[in-house]
Amino acid sequence: MQRILAADIGGTNSRFGFFELGAEADEPHLLGIARLPTQQFESLVQLLQALFSEQRPFAAASCDLAVLAVPGPVQGRFCRPPHIKWNIDLYDITKVGLGRGALLNDFAAQAFASRSRAVRDARVLQASRSDVQSVGGGTVAVIGAGTGLGHCALVPDGRGGHLAVPSEAGHASFPLVGDNEHAYGEYVRRVTNMTYCTGDAVVSGSGLSRLHAFLTGEVLAPAVLAPRLQNFPRTVEWFARFYARACRNYALAVLALGGVYVCGGVAAKNPQLVQHPAFLEEFRLSPTQHDLLAGLPVMLNINEDSGVFGAALFGVQRLRRRA
Repeated sequence: MQRILAADIGGTNSRFGFFELGAEADEPHLLGIARLPTQQFESLVQLLQALFSEQRPFAAASCDLAVLAVPGPVQGRFCRPPHIKWNIDLYDITKVGLGRGALLNDFAAQAFASRSRAVRDARVLQASRSDVQSVGGGTVAVIGAGTGLGHCALVPDGRGGHLAVPSEAGHASFPLVGDNEHAYGEYVRRVTNMTYCTGDAVVSGSGLSRLHAFLTGEVLAPAVLAPRLQNFPRTVEWFARFYARACRNYALAVLALGGVYVCGGVAAKNPQLVQHPAFLEEFRLSPTQHDLLAGLPVMLNINEDSGVFGAALFGVQRLRRRA
């Protein structure tokens, strides 16, 4: 029996899954999940010390592999997350008694989660059509709005596993269409002091609040706005179109014949933002690829803990290939 600590370090919250892996099991067994507020800690070491300051399903010293999914580009053993005030160095896990470790991008973990039990309750936004679905599985596009807008593609590796292809597309410029949207773009640039609108600025929790303020003049934090969204159909429709546009562009960029998984806290907490008719209308909108887009399966992953399942599945692949 091997033990995996699977962490999903978020800009707002960090989740830690404690897993055991049997010799013949395809997926590890979840023993428990712990959640901690990321911004309350001054370093990764402090975060891990707080984690193990309470009784957990297993101690740090008995962990066979710690997998940390982190919100930013991974450079070997290091990551500088754009939305966390401290850096992440894999060496630091040894300071709390953890030994062997691995880093992967947080949306690489979400991509692996699309092949795990974490998505068994995913909601179908658009069913697949057999004439466009890839035989044997194709590239899966995973995209999700939370603190920022994450992207990752998952590609079959030809050996029975998968290769995650992370992306920082949330920091790329976001396409705006028509006079009204360009007026919104000018507003975003003014209030954020950005040179151009990015996906992170438009399709995210803060982007939802920013959009609402532009349309209504009412400035509300995402947590305050969310339960009142039913009273603001224009905010919902605009955001649904923006979210769908981001999904469409990424699905086309990676040719997501394996489907599109929408994840992240924004849609999980507010599913009306992707279940609005404007979402699929915008997703399918293309002068040349409408039929392809209309046939791709599009799923909403409502499991906000899915990142730890994906990190654990990545850990299984790592352990077995190094055995």
